[in-house]
Amino acid sequence: MRHGTPPSLDDILDMAEAAFAAIPAPMRDLVRGAAIVVEEAPDDDTLAEMGLDNPWDLTGLYRGVPLTQKSVLDTPVQPDTILLYREPILLEWIETGEDLFRLVRNVLLHEVGHHFGLSDADIARLEGEGE
Repeated sequence: MRHGTPPSLDDILDMAEAAFAAIPAPMRDLVRGAAIVVEEAPDDDTLAEMGLDNPWDLTGLYRGVPLTQKSVLDTPVQPDTILLYREPILLEWIETGEDLFRLVRNVLLHEVGHHFGLSDADIARLEGEGE
């Protein structure tokens, strides 16, 4: 996808929704209740919570209770949310030259992995197996 101007929040959301639609149906059905939200950048509270100083270091975030920790007896407090951060994604896109759709898809899938209870190390191992 070529853009004359930087992709907007809606452009990133469209890419994320297309990537989500390509996830195999059995997996996608387990994530269906999660909202996909695109914001410009993480806020100060999120950075502090994650122990980060630089907002460019966080391209996405899963907020919710991983499936591995959920019980049918739980009362949902808030819906699970997959956050994608536009500005850090665009910066990584510029720095790496990676295809933007592929980058958005990878960030989305990383956060979906957290929904399934995978750690960053687990996800890194899975990503390494595909190479």
